[in-house]
Amino acid sequence: MWLRGGATPIIHAMESWLSDVAVHGYSILFAVVFLETVGLPVPAALALLIAGGASARGSLNGWYALGGALLAMLAGDTLMFVLGRYTGWWLLGILCRISLNPESCILRSADTFYRRGRALLVMAKFIPGINTMAPPLAGCMNMRLTQFLRLDFAGAFLYVTAYFAAGLLFSGALEAITRGYRSFGRILGWVIIALIAGYVSLLLWRWIRERAQRSVIVVVPAEAARAMAAGAYIYDVRSHGYLDPKAVRIRGSMRLDPNSLHQTREPLPAEHAIYVYCTCVREATSVRVARELERGGIRVAVIKGGLRAWKREGLPVEAIPAEELAVLPAFG
Repeated sequence: MWLRGGATPIIHAMESWLSDVAVHGYSILFAVVFLETVGLPVPAALALLIAGGASARGSLNGWYALGGALLAMLAGDTLMFVLGRYTGWWLLGILCRISLNPESCILRSADTFYRRGRALLVMAKFIPGINTMAPPLAGCMNMRLTQFLRLDFAGAFLYVTAYFAAGLLFSGALEAITRGYRSFGRILGWVIIALIAGYVSLLLWRWIRERAQRSVIVVVPAEAARAMAAGAYIYDVRSHGYLDPKAVRIRGSMRLDPNSLHQTREPLPAEHAIYVYCTCVREATSVRVARELERGGIRVAVIKGGLRAWKREGLPVEAIPAEELAVLPAFG
């Protein structure tokens, strides 16, 4: 049985991992901190707490653990900064795919970061989502490396020392948890089961809601290309595809901002069906835009696979005109 003996495989793995951090500390601590810094879902804060408790009991050298964790975080942040500087919005687009609201993730983050970037870098580690976005945003928006390192060091130092110090102060409680892994593991197991059940329920609810909504017409790229040759219009509805100067679009397509549909001044053509495309998973933005336009009496079809499928079939693309690119603020 999966729950035989009162502990799940997940709990056993958690017990083993926690024990390894306390015993083998340094390499695991540094790896966990670095991996969370570059965007992977690993609990650096928990590792720092345990490392602090282990240091209080003499299992780890506190200065080595603290200094190594700080260096690991700075290394990860610097890597993300450099990637942001040299890959532009490509990396930010990837990071935004895991955002709860990917359609406005980059625009919102860029605007917030420009207005509060210096202070935000210091506190970013404590804000889920922003902690990973801040370093590549700083690189992409041309913040000076020396300024970034100074601010990032302050933020990393606050984060690492806060959790490490908490582990030192509450080492007794952490030790009690370590001694009581079995009972703690059973409680944690039920919490994990409840979270998984809640997540599955959320996915099911979203699926039922989408099924209840009116479906949209979906066409393959070749069909859209034939319609375009016959005079149909194709609209690019990507939310952040016009931020990168190297971005391309379907040749002859036009821009339709998905976040300001109701502010469009020129009426969309009603005599023919129009076609929309994006680069989202399952054409999420295109489907949303299509449903909104259909409510306004416009016939819309979504291009299956979006821009990627269009390019895979060798259909023509073009560079986005400079005058249509979104000009975002940059640090001087």
